[in-house]
Amino acid sequence: MVRVKKLGNCMDYPTVAKPAKKLHQSCFKSHARKLRSSITPGVVAIILAGVHKGKHVVVLKQLETGLLLITGPMTLNGCPMRRINQKFIIATKTKIDVSSVKVPESINDAYFARVKAENKAKKEGDIFEKKKVEYAPSEQRKKDQAEVDKQVMDAIKKEKEGAALKQYMRSTFGLSKGQFPHKLVF
Repeated sequence: MVRVKKLGNCMDYPTVAKPAKKLHQSCFKSHARKLRSSITPGVVAIILAGVHKGKHVVVLKQLETGLLLITGPMTLNGCPMRRINQKFIIATKTKIDVSSVKVPESINDAYFARVKAENKAKKEGDIFEKKKVEYAPSEQRKKDQAEVDKQVMDAIKKEKEGAALKQYMRSTFGLSKGQFPHKLVF
């Protein structure tokens, strides 16, 4: 029987006990990484958001966190090798055979982690002379980018329509008046 205290015109019910904590809570590391069936290595995709939106890129592989490793190639459209969530790309039906492309083992999620800039010791009078540190890719990144780009470009050249494919990769995606994305076939 529940005890109810009567306080004036309102009734005071006891609070409900909180449910017990789960002993084994699921964390992000243990989540299953599901990839859309249309996204496979070698598929040409369109980036929907970010600095490189509208560019055509090649999907290289899926990383451990579920993000996709893509490249422009940099020599064609200026899009470097980067990670992107599959929500932010549209996979097209165009596919390149990238089975011969060897992505270095060092390229993983830790490879793309941001490096904090070092703050130099303040000198007297340097209050207003603080300069914003610009991002500059390391020599290792430049070397890896060039190596992967060369392999992807060779794969594009081997395709039957290699010259047309290069032009397609250079072009950007955009909608015209009267075009609706849900009615297009990519």
